[in-house]
Amino acid sequence: MIVEFKSKKGILKKLEPYFYLIPCLIIFLAFTYFPFFKTIYLSLFNTNAQGEIGSFAGLTNYRELFNSPSFINSILVTFKFVILTTFPSILIGLITALLCNNKLKFKGIFNTMYAMPMAVSSASASIIWLLLFNPSIGLINYVLKKNIGWLTSPFWGLIAVSIVTIWMNSCINFIFITAGLQNIPKELKESASIDGANYFQCLKNVILPCLSPTLFFVLVINIINGFQTFGQINIMTLGGPGEATNVLVYSIYRDAFFNNKFGIASAESIILFIIMLVITMLQFRYEKNKVFYN
Repeated sequence: MIVEFKSKKGILKKLEPYFYLIPCLIIFLAFTYFPFFKTIYLSLFNTNAQGEIGSFAGLTNYRELFNSPSFINSILVTFKFVILTTFPSILIGLITALLCNNKLKFKGIFNTMYAMPMAVSSASASIIWLLLFNPSIGLINYVLKKNIGWLTSPFWGLIAVSIVTIWMNSCINFIFITAGLQNIPKELKESASIDGANYFQCLKNVILPCLSPTLFFVLVINIINGFQTFGQINIMTLGGPGEATNVLVYSIYRDAFFNNKFGIASAESIILFIIMLVITMLQFRYEKNKVFYN
């Protein structure tokens, strides 16, 4: 009996760590995996206006999307938006982090100023920028002394939303890159300085290679965030003018909750997931050759 009791106790001891994982697994199953597989399921069916599942559609929803000029436009707009926002956001974050990494007076104030947009929600930021872009009373047109229709022109609409997104994302990049800069050993920079390297040579040959894991991480999350952008588009342009800012996420929202096409919206979600998955896999393939970890 004692041996049997000890045996059961030993088994329970081994299983104990897995019991602690159960609450997390329940949350993941309820809020991540179940919605994901339900979306795949819905994408294969026709649905009514209430979202109730009707007849089996197979790949009909996907074929309908790829035959839709509006959907193809949404894909193109999404890629344009990601390109317009990702690289400027990273560049601004890098420049501001490099500036604050030097010994400056009021360095703490600058750090706070550069990081402050992170504390502003996308809704609040969008309202602030709506006022700045206002053609009549907006500060931007007043400074430029031009009457630009930032939110009424198809050309300027995407640029306006991109500017807001860059402003919001650059602060997060600043924080990550600052943390990366602080982890670079001072000895490496001192050795480069002793060898006669100037600041830009040190930046090219020491700082950026050592910072490459952080920059790669920032690149990945910026691209993912770009594909998932919704708040500022919903508040500022509603996907317009025309369909100039109708990115995939907003197209999904519009098809699901305005057009009541839940099957179509689910198919769009799966396509967006596949696009993001492929791009992320390509990034990690590139990372093996270009990111310096030693």
